[in-house]
Amino acid sequence: MNIQLSIQNLSKRYKTGDGVSDISLDVQKGELITLLGPSGCGKTTVLRSIGGFLEPDSGDILIEGKSVVKVPPEKRPTSMVFQGYNLWPHMSVHDNLAFGLKIRKIKKKDREKAIQDVLELVRLPGAGSKFPAQLSGGQQQRIAVARSLLLNPAVLLLDEPFSALDAKLRHEMREELREIQANTGLTMVFVTHDQEEALSISDRIVVMNHGNIEQIASPQEIYDAPKSLYVAQFIGKMNFVKGVIDADQITVGSIRFPNPSRLSGNVTVAVRPEDIILDQAGGSGLPGTVKQIMILGHYAEVSVDVQGYGTIRAFQARDQINELSNGQSVSVQFAKVIAYP
Repeated sequence: MNIQLSIQNLSKRYKTGDGVSDISLDVQKGELITLLGPSGCGKTTVLRSIGGFLEPDSGDILIEGKSVVKVPPEKRPTSMVFQGYNLWPHMSVHDNLAFGLKIRKIKKKDREKAIQDVLELVRLPGAGSKFPAQLSGGQQQRIAVARSLLLNPAVLLLDEPFSALDAKLRHEMREELREIQANTGLTMVFVTHDQEEALSISDRIVVMNHGNIEQIASPQEIYDAPKSLYVAQFIGKMNFVKGVIDADQITVGSIRFPNPSRLSGNVTVAVRPEDIILDQAGGSGLPGTVKQIMILGHYAEVSVDVQGYGTIRAFQARDQINELSNGQSVSVQFAKVIAYP
């Protein structure tokens, strides 16, 4: 394995008590990894520690095998893209991009070639003469990314860079960032509180909670097999019902499943809405009553009241809801479940 970034037992505490505690994480060369969690979970503390903007209380950070904890930010092989674009408003796009290269004493010929190449990479080849105020929010963020790429960092850090953009632009920028990462092979550490964003762009996701890592896995594994109840609650939509494990079976009302876990006794059973099956009333599932049907594009979300279990939400294909109506009795079955203590 070619480890580009290694965080070893990193701890940082603030007077408020927030921060991170004994965080360890290895990032492979060319990997796009996302730190995901709510505000205050510690994800930005980790990112700013990597960039040198925070000094950890303990632990080490290695980039390309060398410790950087004592190296000032401007001398670290990192570059950061912030939520705010941080472009000089009085300077053209070209001059904004050239600024860092001039400080590094890059020759003018090489500087101009690098600026031309990076503008093409971010799909703004003719923007050099424009000023930031003449660009849209998405274009300004592309320039901010381009400026960071010009510094040729070993690790590119991105702190919620798309959160100020509208939904359509965010989607476009995610696609473009993945394309840039594929074309450059650059190692990226991305921070967001948006689970959809994390699931769509990441090679791996690090789910954080109260300064600790809850789970590190691929987007598919995070979604399909949340390691803890917290991750199950945080990632995607999920139904939670009470169940019992006795010997080799998980029981929820009249529904029984094999028990692959070592748990026993009372448990919380988690079921994704797409794993809910709605049958005609009188079936072997839980009896329920359709409460609401919401059309969400190519699928619908059906809310079903189930006595003793509250509201259960099911995702159904549009052609499956033609015979459903509010107030209708149905039988609720589970195709797949996960149990938590």
